[in-house]
Amino acid sequence: MTIPLPRRAFLGATLAAPALSRAQGGARLLVVGGGFGGATAASYARREYPWLDVTLVEQRTRYITCPYSNRVLAGDLGLADITHGYEGLRARGVRAIHDRAILHDPVARSVRLRGGEILSYDRLILSPGIALRHDAIEGYDEAAEERMPHAWIAADGAQIALLRRQLEAMPDGGVVGLVIPANPYRCPPGPYERISLIASYLSRHKPRSKILALDAKDAFSKQALFQDAWRALYPGMIEWVSATDDGRVVRVDPGAMVLETEFGTRHRVDVANVIPPQSAASVAADAGLADRTGWVPVNPQTLESRIAPGIHVVGDAMFPGPMPKSGFLANSEGKAAVAAAAALLRGEAPPEPIFVNTCYSHVGPDYAISVANVFRADAGSGSFKEVPGSGGTSPRGDLPEQRRLEARHADGWYASMARDIFGWQ
Repeated sequence: MTIPLPRRAFLGATLAAPALSRAQGGARLLVVGGGFGGATAASYARREYPWLDVTLVEQRTRYITCPYSNRVLAGDLGLADITHGYEGLRARGVRAIHDRAILHDPVARSVRLRGGEILSYDRLILSPGIALRHDAIEGYDEAAEERMPHAWIAADGAQIALLRRQLEAMPDGGVVGLVIPANPYRCPPGPYERISLIASYLSRHKPRSKILALDAKDAFSKQALFQDAWRALYPGMIEWVSATDDGRVVRVDPGAMVLETEFGTRHRVDVANVIPPQSAASVAADAGLADRTGWVPVNPQTLESRIAPGIHVVGDAMFPGPMPKSGFLANSEGKAAVAAAAALLRGEAPPEPIFVNTCYSHVGPDYAISVANVFRADAGSGSFKEVPGSGGTSPRGDLPEQRRLEARHADGWYASMARDIFGWQ
């Protein structure tokens, strides 16, 4: 979806919405983007604030989640298992419109859809997700995605399905190359879960194959836990190359299937999964909401854009400071944004938000690890801060029952999240 708007239109407009533009019955909340953050906001608003008139705009009629897509690559699940509709949100009273937002008028507080409908709002929650920075790696453009898929934006599932087919077609003894970006990006542990689950597939079906992971970082989330598991479950199969050891890929040749690092090392691979650097989706950039980092700066108390108050931005598009870009946090942020919007519509002070994160990573079909954190708004820094002692990671060691239990917890987390967001009964 795109909402093109010159930056000056935001800077020159008076955007503060009235404290309560209409009586409590019928205040209009418009949500653009139907992923973890946006669908959560729409669903939660109807459950907790029934006086809100809630409309969700999402161009796709079915949503394929990035969480659990790595299990599709491993062959443990099919795309149907991670595909969700919006019937449950409609049953909760959300008006769900499947169209593309193309023009935003911040003065009139309205959004025009590609089909011609104009939607007015009192508060807008924007959850557009990410865009891939094709300019960050030489040779990697939209055409290259068909040879070297990213599979990092689920969309219609085409990229996930393509990477899965390439893995199936690769001969035993082939090399799978992964290109991993520097921070920040969507789902920090995601590439390493992907390495693990591709290794799980290869170990069962193509055991002579190798995985080469070229990383633009020197450290990563849950690193010790992942590497312990790799040594135990997939010995000799995975080679991880840090940035210091020449792991940062600067150039690709899709025709020759070559990944080239900054010091000129050329790696020929059979399958290439290139995850490029990212930014907020174009809807945010076109609307002038993103700053020079490429992400949207927000007020941590209300999650309103610092450039355009009255527009709350949640999920991967915002700049979260120390918070990771995770599905669980997008869910938490969607709820916090709704609570803030409802309070402001009533002329009340927004509640103090608490942002909870739990991130499970499958390392094998019956083996998972996790990290948990709690964050609060930090008035001093104008950002977010982790609550001391609020979280941690799974313990290290030979703990097979713990890993099996966490795998079951992970499956339960995904099922409960889908019910919470998409309204499974």
